[in-house]
Amino acid sequence: MSISFDDLEKRPGFFATGGKEQVTFLPEPERRPRRFTLISVDDHLVEPPHMFEGRLPAALQDRAPRVELDDDGMEYWLYDDQRHYKVGLNAVVGRPLEERSFEPSRFDEMRRGAWDIDARVHDMDLNGVYASLNFPSSLPGFAGQRYQLGVSDPDLAWAVVQAANDWHLHEWAGTHPGRIIACQVPWLLDPERGAAEIRRNAERGFRAVTFPELPERLGLPSLHTGHWDPFMAACEETGTVVCLHVGSSSSAPMTSSDAPSDTIGVLFFGWAMFAAVDWLYSKIPVRFPDLRICLSEGGLGWVAGLLDRLDHVGRYQQVYGTWEGIDLTPREVLQRSFWFCAIDDPSALEQRHLIGIDHVLLETDYPHQDGTWPDTHDLLHAQIGHFPADDVRKLTWENASRLFDHPVPEAVRTDPDAY
Repeated sequence: MSISFDDLEKRPGFFATGGKEQVTFLPEPERRPRRFTLISVDDHLVEPPHMFEGRLPAALQDRAPRVELDDDGMEYWLYDDQRHYKVGLNAVVGRPLEERSFEPSRFDEMRRGAWDIDARVHDMDLNGVYASLNFPSSLPGFAGQRYQLGVSDPDLAWAVVQAANDWHLHEWAGTHPGRIIACQVPWLLDPERGAAEIRRNAERGFRAVTFPELPERLGLPSLHTGHWDPFMAACEETGTVVCLHVGSSSSAPMTSSDAPSDTIGVLFFGWAMFAAVDWLYSKIPVRFPDLRICLSEGGLGWVAGLLDRLDHVGRYQQVYGTWEGIDLTPREVLQRSFWFCAIDDPSALEQRHLIGIDHVLLETDYPHQDGTWPDTHDLLHAQIGHFPADDVRKLTWENASRLFDHPVPEAVRTDPDAY
């Protein structure tokens, strides 16, 4: 069973969209001590109100997404004659827990670092994060799906996707070189055209693309059809990492229809495990052995168990007949082609060598409710501070630097206070 994000927001415990009686920001934190160099491979940006200004062709510019204010004082994005009220999507960092909601309804209800790049780098400095990979928020969806799926004019959708990527490269990643790993939204309506855009963006400096973890749930062709092969070939050719963020299929796993909302929060990681198996048995990573797939915000706790399960089911391959003529086992392909991300996984980090330590990454999930800002270093030190220095180095920055081809200056490698 699953639940859509639209329905999820309305459930008790997540709170429906609406203005708050009060908005309180906690006192400005002091810069935290830095214990190591750190790259976070999963944070989010909130699309700022000016994002599309002057970025679309003249004939389409007046139809670009824009922020407007309704009669109740709530802000919304107007796009393709539709109102999108989710301007913040859980961007509640720096707010007291009792005031946090699933959805800030105005930009002034968010810490500025959620949507302003200068303020974001300031907050990264406070938290001791050297570089960060940022996913989109609610207007586009985590994989850019709302920019294009169901939009009345494909030309408008195409222009908006390109404008979003231009803004991300030039303003978000380009304003502070080295601090942001450029991650594009994909073109999903035509894999050939999407592949051409991957190649063009790779030449411009993009290192990653956010892609729906389970595209069939968005009404797109299944991973098992071969439909996406041109797109995946372009990612493999250019070294573009395919990032599968949980929730990028606009849904989350659930149990009983009347179970409390806590169950959804506990199981949110579940789509990462389902996606890993779906992608693995689609044989996309078999056909494209150099393709790199990163499961973002999916945690680590399930990975070792899945590896064991792959071995177990593999013993019955004569029954299934699926994995024929492939030199590597499913377990070996998973450990070669997939990377896994931890935000607060102390038990699973102890299993890092069973998972494959070179394929484990760290994240802070700024500016979301379960993010670790501004105390990421203290949390990580408690969880990995007793590990060997080589392991700590790999987990905190080296694996991410290698995966995303994002160099870290020698001065920063050796001295976390150098930035």
